[in-house]
Amino acid sequence: MKLHKSKKDPELYYYFNSNNKKRWCYRHRYYDALGKRKEKSKQGFTSEKEAYRALLEVKTSTLNGDVKQVESSNMTVSEWLDIWYESHKNDWKERTRKQRESVINDYMKPLLGDYKIKQLDKNTYKRVYINELLKSHKPSTVALYHRLFKVAVNDAVENEILTRNRFNRITIEQNEVLKNFLTANELNVFLSAAKKYENITSYTLILTLAYTGLRKGEAMGLKWSDIDIENKTLTVERTKDRFGVRTPKTKRSYRTILVDDSMINQLKVYRKWCMETKLSFGKKLADDDFIFISPDNGEPVGENTLHYSFKRIYKHIDINRITPHGLRHTNATILISQRIPVRIIADRLGNTPQMIHDIYGHSFKAMEEESVSAFSRSLNQAGGEIGGGF
Repeated sequence: MKLHKSKKDPELYYYFNSNNKKRWCYRHRYYDALGKRKEKSKQGFTSEKEAYRALLEVKTSTLNGDVKQVESSNMTVSEWLDIWYESHKNDWKERTRKQRESVINDYMKPLLGDYKIKQLDKNTYKRVYINELLKSHKPSTVALYHRLFKVAVNDAVENEILTRNRFNRITIEQNEVLKNFLTANELNVFLSAAKKYENITSYTLILTLAYTGLRKGEAMGLKWSDIDIENKTLTVERTKDRFGVRTPKTKRSYRTILVDDSMINQLKVYRKWCMETKLSFGKKLADDDFIFISPDNGEPVGENTLHYSFKRIYKHIDINRITPHGLRHTNATILISQRIPVRIIADRLGNTPQMIHDIYGHSFKAMEEESVSAFSRSLNQAGGEIGGGF
C-alpha cells in the first residue's frame, strides 16, 4: 500500500484501498518513558479532517506525557482484565479471588472481552453486558457484577490507561425488593425471642450483629481488646470464618464505631459470664481472647452457631425469615429510614457510599416517595392550592 503525504501534516497520509477508494491514515512517532522510539498509527479514515483530528489527539497525549493511554489504545477489555487480575490476585482474600475469577471468565470476557477498553461506551456496555445479564440473573446479582467491573475500570484509570470511569453513573434498577431484612418492630420481636430461647453467647452475638451491622466473620473475629467500654466503641481489625483468622475484607472494613449503652451493658454482663465459664474449665479470660465462646468448652464458637440459633428462634416466632447477614441489612435499612447520612452509614458498615446506594436503593426510593407526599401534606396543611391553571 503506497502512502502519499498530506500537506496538512507530515505524519498524515492518504492511500487507495483495494477498492481504489481514497482513505486517510496517520503515523505518529514518539518516545516512551524509557526513551525508546515508538510509533502509533491508524488507518481507514474516510476524510482528511477525521484523520487529522485523531492525529492531534494522539500528539496531545504524548506531549502531555500520557504515553500509556497512547500505547494501550488497542487494548481489549479481556487483555486488561487479565492484567488487573494477575496484578491484584495476591492482594485479595481467597473467597474474593475465586469470586472475581469466576465473574471475569464466565461473564465479563464472554460479553465484553473483544471490545477495546478505550472505545467501550456506556450504551454498548449496558446493551451487551447489563441487559444480557438481566435476562438470566436477578438485578441484585447484576448490580454485583457491575460493581466488580467498575473496580477493574477504576484500576485502569489509576494506571493511566483510561482518563475516567464512564460507567460510574450507571445504576441497576432493582425491581425485586431486598427481603433479607427486618423492620424495627420485627427486630424487637426477633431479639426478644433470642434473649428468651437462646444461650447468652448466641444472644449477645445476635445483638452485636443487629446493633452494629457487622459482617458475621467480623463479629466472630472480635476480641475483648477490641471493645472500649469507657468510650463505648468497637473496633474491627480481623475476620474469622472456616478459612481461619484473616485481615478484614477491604481497607474500609478496618473501622472503629460507637455503640449504645444497651450494647455496652450486655457486653459487661457477658464478659462476667465468660470469666466464670473460663474458670470452670480451668482457664483465665484474657484481653486477647475471642469474645464469643461456647458454654460447652469455653472455646470460640464456630460459624454454624448462628445458623442453628436462627432455626431455633424461628420455631417460636412468625415473622419474615432472614439469614444472619440479614441483620446487617436490617441495621442499614433502619438507619436509612431514620435519614442518617449515607456517608455515616457507609463508614459504620465498612462500605462505600456508592455500595450503600446500590444495595439499598429500595429504601431510598421509599424515602423519596415519602418526601413527595410530605411536601404535599405540608402545603395542604398551610391552606395552599395545588394544581390549576393560570
